[in-house]
Amino acid sequence: MKKHELKILPQYFQAVWSGIKTFELRKDDRDYQRGDILVLREWDGEKYTGSAICVKVTYILQNAEKYGLKDGYVIMGIRHLEAYDMREGS
Repeated sequence: MKKHELKILPQYFQAVWSGIKTFELRKDDRDYQRGDILVLREWDGEKYTGSAICVKVTYILQNAEKYGLKDGYVIMGIRHLEAYDMREGS
């Protein structure tokens, strides 16, 4: 099991936070595995906002080019582990 810290834009962060978005599409450049922890840190395009959420990878779809998944990318099924605010004093 590995822990990966990743940037995520606000609209996608909010969808994960609310539970609507239960997957993450990423370039497969970190050897993601089922059971890994993703620390999704909200990034507004210039800086971190201070909000983050931890999710666990429950499933990985890869090597599915014939179904439209671009080579070198993965779709990970995720579930919430813990939500927290990384801003100091919060």
